[in-house]
Amino acid sequence: MITNQLSAQNDPKSQEILKGVSTKYKSYKTLTASFKLGILDQKSKKTSSQSGSVTIRGAAFNLFMSDQTVMCDGKTTWTYLKESNEVQVSENKTSADAITPTNIFTMYEKGFKSKFLSYNKVGGKDVQLIELTPEDSKKNYFKIQLTIDKKEKYVNEAKVFDKSGSIYTYSIVKFSPNAKVTDDMFTFNKAKYPTVEIVDLR
Repeated sequence: MITNQLSAQNDPKSQEILKGVSTKYKSYKTLTASFKLGILDQKSKKTSSQSGSVTIRGAAFNLFMSDQTVMCDGKTTWTYLKESNEVQVSENKTSADAITPTNIFTMYEKGFKSKFLSYNKVGGKDVQLIELTPEDSKKNYFKIQLTIDKKEKYVNEAKVFDKSGSIYTYSIVKFSPNAKVTDDMFTFNKAKYPTVEIVDLR
């Protein structure tokens, strides 16, 4: 399946690397990672950043950031907004445009042409740089650059170049495959938030 998904891409070197990453990722039962998100507005030259963590088990995930926590059991998604003390309940539907900490490890598998750019060394680690171009020109972004840990075979950084002129950089700070997780990490427990307002969007 992986080979078929990547066969439409036209750079054998990048295909080989991405296939290895995909195979390694699919061997994990669970994954926990901490990350930093940096945003650069190239027009105003303004920058902003925030940190977070993500835990993934199959289609279920828990995404924690300073202003919100998103929990998903694979079918239902709960988005808790800290400032408004509100949780939005919705069906688990991922936008085709969205590049998030929950899918940067797999989003390259379809819908992109890939090109190997270079080998490099970051923080003492050997990495491989690959550029992705979306096959659908209507996407909100026109390219993504992936930095891949050569030894461990995971996406160490994803840099998304938005058509609005912004660059979103997801940098993985710590990567922990097969971490122990519990079911309650992927569902919203109202008992922990007794005064929360529930907004059902289903």
